[in-house]
Amino acid sequence: MTLRLANKELTPPVVLAPMAGITDRPFRDLVSSFGAGLVVSEMVASQEMVQAKPGVRERAELSADVENTAVQLAGREATWMAEAARQVADQGARIIDINMGCPAKKVTNGYSGSALLKTPDHALTLIEAVVEAVDVPVTLKTRLGWDDKLLNAADVARRAQDAGVQMVTIHGRTRCQFYKGHADWAAIRAVTEAVDVPVVANGDITSTEAAQKALELSGAAGVMIGRGAQGKPWLLAQVSHDLYGTPAPVIPQGADLIDMVQRHYHAMLSFYGADLGLRVARKHLGWYMDEAGTAAPLRRAVLTSRDTDEVTRLLADALTPSQEVAA
Repeated sequence: MTLRLANKELTPPVVLAPMAGITDRPFRDLVSSFGAGLVVSEMVASQEMVQAKPGVRERAELSADVENTAVQLAGREATWMAEAARQVADQGARIIDINMGCPAKKVTNGYSGSALLKTPDHALTLIEAVVEAVDVPVTLKTRLGWDDKLLNAADVARRAQDAGVQMVTIHGRTRCQFYKGHADWAAIRAVTEAVDVPVVANGDITSTEAAQKALELSGAAGVMIGRGAQGKPWLLAQVSHDLYGTPAPVIPQGADLIDMVQRHYHAMLSFYGADLGLRVARKHLGWYMDEAGTAAPLRRAVLTSRDTDEVTRLLADALTPSQEVAA
């Protein structure tokens, strides 16, 4: 139940996916507190990182006391990618991940993310530049291909391995699928059979059953969980327990759940400042209330309030089962 990256070990092989606007430091810290083999930062644009654009370095802030953290970099120029890699390594990054999977138009229109699947020779120059720039392990996250006519993940992974990449994560969709349909875990097997480094399966892994099926079909050495952890930061630990026998997470309920969500809320306020933090927090609070089945009027009150103290108070009722509130 261990993934080996050079001299590093990831135990268990259950990883938190990088998600833009979601896997910030407060959320990574929370997921790590339950248990995860690795947590990955949201994508950081390499040129903006080096040029110190507002907000970019905050996305890469590392939680110095959390060892199992990787920073994901995106870009299209080797010079910026290498310099950004050096900067985050100097800040304490244990692992650097290269983004070749983001399907968003604003990323692919800039010839970054999954657009690099269309230019594998150029993509390789970025990979080589990052590997040469740092001493920490470098990993790669990508998709099956650009579209059904260009399914080149296995070839890209093989070349990345030869360039020094220590692990490859494959989202089981093409870029042109975005997040439609269902991830094709079986198609990931072509990658696992093409390389010797660990391959991690990603896409639609929202439960232990899905994780087990993804591992069986893909032949992967581990799984990466993204959207399934929204509102359930303990999910990675639960999957790890079910599959690998790690300690079972204590899933918070009742007053413990309220306390956890309130602490997460205040961690976001502290990290971003009250004004931005209040807005950033709404998506997370929405997911928690989805899980709790919060009534629509109370949900609306939580998500529209501009008073952080009022939100804190409302969360106590919003996360309490409706029958308990009625009683």
